[in-house]
Amino acid sequence: MSTREYAKTLIDQIPESKLIFVVPYLQGAALPDDVEMPNAKTLAAIEEVENMIETGKGEHFEGSTADLFAQLAAEG
Repeated sequence: MSTREYAKTLIDQIPESKLIFVVPYLQGAALPDDVEMPNAKTLAAIEEVENMIETGKGEHFEGSTADLFAQLAAEG
């Protein structure tokens, strides 16, 4: 039995209620090896957004992409 077949057999034995813990790991393992990892600036931005979502604080823009770019251009 190949490793892939063995893994599928094990997955079939996991109760549905526990699969939620396995799926994120499988998603990460399924990424190609050549995927670039985010740099420190991107990771900091992701953390900032997650914090804004959790706390409900921060700026929130509602409008079109064109409106957003117009606002950013006006801010200089």
